Amino acid sequence: MPYGICPLSLIAVRSTADDSSRMITQLLYGDSFKILESRRHWSKIRISEEKSEGYIKNDQFIALGDADYEALSEVKNSNHALDLVSFVKTGQGILIPILLGSNISNAAIMSHDFEGSASKAAVDKDNLISTALLYLNAPEQDGGKSPFGIDNSGFTLMVYRINGVQLMRSAEEQAAQGEPLSFIEESEAGDLAFFDDRDGNINHVGIIMPDNYIIHVDGKVRIDRLDHTGIFNREKRNYTHQLRVIKKII
Repeated sequence: MPYGICPLSLIAVRSTADDSSRMITQLLYGDSFKILESRRHWSKIRISEEKSEGYIKNDQFIALGDADYEALSEVKNSNHALDLVSFVKTGQGILIPILLGSNISNAAIMSHDFEGSASKAAVDKDNLISTALLYLNAPEQDGGKSPFGIDNSGFTLMVYRINGVQLMRSAEEQAAQGEPLSFIEESEAGDLAFFDDRDGNINHVGIIMPDNYIIHVDGKVRIDRLDHTGIFNREKRNYTHQLRVIKKII
């Protein structure tokens, strides 16, 4: 089968077919993907919406045929779980825990029933900040996309996805999306601020909040001050990230 879907709460997507290799991203329950290559224990996949590729274990996903995958692809705006942890029930009555941001629109294709609160399948900029606050204090984890471990671009990706907008996986790729703004004063709550390193490479992203604050991932999901220089951490009493550009996505 050329496609697959994640039936578990969380699956690591790794850089190579090895448990010890770097986790580059994650699949949450209901995420679908294309299978590029199959080995004895691992498969290489492409998550088309994120523009990312990596390896997952063969015993952690369900294979899909062309017709099933096309049916999933036709759903323009998916519903996503809004509870920190909620559940789907299998046909045998077994409960599977799923995490905030899981794609519950795809539960039916696995004959699962969802139990919990869900987002509306619509683009809604007004809800971006309230969604972002659901992840507050989630620990930083490279490649993570869940409230139990998340990185900076995974955080923005998930917040926007829950509100009906698909971002790409890395901060650098996300910076190529949307419309650039010249000044912070032009921005609105929910716009994205991008930051670069000393070599000019974009390596960080956060979500602008009202009154010159930003919510982003630095050790954990946290709220800091934002100005024309960058992010000011009051605990460290210095700037931790240098502002590069602000983008309006929606």
